[in-house]
Amino acid sequence: MKYRLLGRTGVWVSELSLGTMTFGGKDHPVFQNIGALGQDDVDRVVGTALDAGINFVDTADMYADGESEELLGRAIRNRRRDVVLATKLLAPVGPGPNDQGLSRLHVMRALEDSLRRLGTEYVDLYQIHGYDHLTPFEETLAALDDAVRQGKVRYIGCSNLAAWQVSKALGISALHNQAKFVANQIHYSLVARDAERDLVPMALDEGLSLTVWSPLAGGLLTGKFDRGGATTDPDSRRARVGGGGLVHYDEENSFKVVDVVRAVADRRAASPSQVAIAWLLAQPAVTSVIIGARRLDQLNDNIAAADLTLTEQDLAELDEVSRLPVAYPNGLQGVFAPTRIPAANKA
Repeated sequence: MKYRLLGRTGVWVSELSLGTMTFGGKDHPVFQNIGALGQDDVDRVVGTALDAGINFVDTADMYADGESEELLGRAIRNRRRDVVLATKLLAPVGPGPNDQGLSRLHVMRALEDSLRRLGTEYVDLYQIHGYDHLTPFEETLAALDDAVRQGKVRYIGCSNLAAWQVSKALGISALHNQAKFVANQIHYSLVARDAERDLVPMALDEGLSLTVWSPLAGGLLTGKFDRGGATTDPDSRRARVGGGGLVHYDEENSFKVVDVVRAVADRRAASPSQVAIAWLLAQPAVTSVIIGARRLDQLNDNIAAADLTLTEQDLAELDEVSRLPVAYPNGLQGVFAPTRIPAANKA
């Protein structure tokens, strides 16, 4: 396993991180279709990941209504120091009007609840799970800074924000000498490269880590599905519930990408999943790719992506089939960008 720096913190995290959305939820109307793993299976998944060198584990208070945190907390109880532990808040976690959002009231309450469920005194990375249009960033960031100063949170991060929202938050934190976001968890894959238009350039400019969710596009990039829905893995989540979850993928264009992923995988004696993950690890600003699994064979296959280095030919073929049109004003800025040495002065 290789390790990369988390933003500008000096903290090393594994380039593959373990996602825990499959933990718990046996009787939950949504999460029972995502994983519904019980404690014994969670212990095996977490143990396998940690033994493989993964030290970065991500969860959220909303996963299976908090059960994911509880199961994870028990699984890492004797190995807490081996884990850079991340969780998230924002989504509703109860019936009350203040059981959601990013107000100071909810931030403090949600943090205490997560710490209790996880069985720990601190969270290494505490992330807002999205944007709360009702709460000013100033209030949220002040509450998160207090949590850092209290020692209950080591670092803060965000997820699913637009680039302008992240930049605004960083500016507010700098103005008030508060803890800043060090990482942004984003949706990114070979069939969803929207992040390259603004989020990736912003992260490179700010020294912000990007961690990636849904690197396999809800199972589409595993190569186990064909046009029309035929699959070689009827037990997979995509086969059981259909679709890619929260995000819609253009099927026609996506399967053009899948065809090339399969070709590269065949050439490299790797699985399509490994190729898709290795491609992400070769992209600028990406620090860690979040992998999640219901079965150990899925987990072990994904972990093996850490040992796959794609060639220039591989990367070029994958880029060609998946590249997005350049959006305004990026293209125009490229045309009129000044050069370091004026053409008339060149020797």
